[in-house]
Amino acid sequence: MLQMKSTIPDTGVPIAPPATNGGDRQESRHEASLHGEILLRLRDYVVEGNIPDGARVPERQLCEMLGISRTPLREALKVLAAEGLIELLPNRGARIRQLSQRDLEELFDVMAGLESLAGRLACEAITDEEITAIEQLHYEMYGHYLRRDMHGYFQANQRIHESIVAAARNETLKTAYANFAGRIRRVRYSANFARKRQRWAEAMREHEAILDALRRRAASELSDILFQHLRNKRMAAIEHLAEPEEDAPAAP
Repeated sequence: MLQMKSTIPDTGVPIAPPATNGGDRQESRHEASLHGEILLRLRDYVVEGNIPDGARVPERQLCEMLGISRTPLREALKVLAAEGLIELLPNRGARIRQLSQRDLEELFDVMAGLESLAGRLACEAITDEEITAIEQLHYEMYGHYLRRDMHGYFQANQRIHESIVAAARNETLKTAYANFAGRIRRVRYSANFARKRQRWAEAMREHEAILDALRRRAASELSDILFQHLRNKRMAAIEHLAEPEEDAPAAP
């Protein structure tokens, strides 16, 4: 598994909430902010492949890296378990969820259907302001691509997809999408490194087509592009899964 630069510091730099004035409401906000920061860093660490598939989550090591105790770490692990990134083991900690080829095929097909529907509905309801915001995310993502910054690229990429889903104005679709998106986030990230397909460049070209169809509110066209986009991602993910570990590409 390719090791990418993580947002977690190499040394234990404590993540501590700023000093409070003693107010319960202010303290609650600080705690929520602290929890959110821990969750964000831990999710990035897992998604970017820093722990092998199927491996146990090294709680002590993560506590040292984050500068926190096990209680907030375990709270964050519960969220990642709900998202489908890890599995909680009764009285034995947690491990990274490992997906089989069949799991990937089924999950990506469901995601392709959801994103295809989201694109069609979004073209009916999206505002000019929302399109402008997605354009800005697209150019931000392109900048990360040019700098070969996979971390930044992936963050912007996910926000684009989530923005299209939000523009569909369908809460049932949004909930279903969030449920499945968490389960394949890790492999969706690593699929960009599939050697045979040069998937990262391919994905960037597909996003150009997505933005063009969205600007024109071409519902059927965008629906088809998004479906094929996820199908291509599925193929790349399966290819990457089958690649020998020693043949994994170097960091771009």
